[in-house]
Amino acid sequence: MELGTKLRDMRQQKGLTQEELADRCELTKGYISQLENDVTSPSIATLIDILNALGSNLSDFFHEEAEEKIVFCEEEYIDKQSDGMTFSWLIPNAQKNMMEPVLVSLEPGASTQPDFPHEGEEFGYVLEGRIAIVRADKRTVAKKGESFYYSAGKEHTVVNAGKSRAKFIWVSTPPNF
Repeated sequence: MELGTKLRDMRQQKGLTQEELADRCELTKGYISQLENDVTSPSIATLIDILNALGSNLSDFFHEEAEEKIVFCEEEYIDKQSDGMTFSWLIPNAQKNMMEPVLVSLEPGASTQPDFPHEGEEFGYVLEGRIAIVRADKRTVAKKGESFYYSAGKEHTVVNAGKSRAKFIWVSTPPNF
């Protein structure tokens, strides 16, 4: 962490000059300049005074948030293939998130494994082909361009209901795959 740069940014965000900050902390403008240019380092007590003048504290100042990854590419997807079915987890480690999007590809006659009743909801969007969502004993068909949404409180599975490959995005919340 570049302490001086961070202090300068905070000062500028508050619209203060070096001299104004120095006056508030009973320091010199030259000392503030040296801090901001990383020529010198403050004592803890002095840093606390400066941060108070800037409306912050040690805890917030040193708290570094990890950069949130927003975009994921195909090389990062995790694939699992079995019995005419391919699951591609679109967000690595999504099971720690509130929802888990998966790209599912089913060859003709293939189906997902039965998913036992659980809390949450599931959503999907059919990209190609036709699928049947089977919940308990009820079968509902969705085709390309259609979406589905249901409570996951009943046993459910998805079956390829056509003669060609079916592909759909499947989002479960909370993550269940």
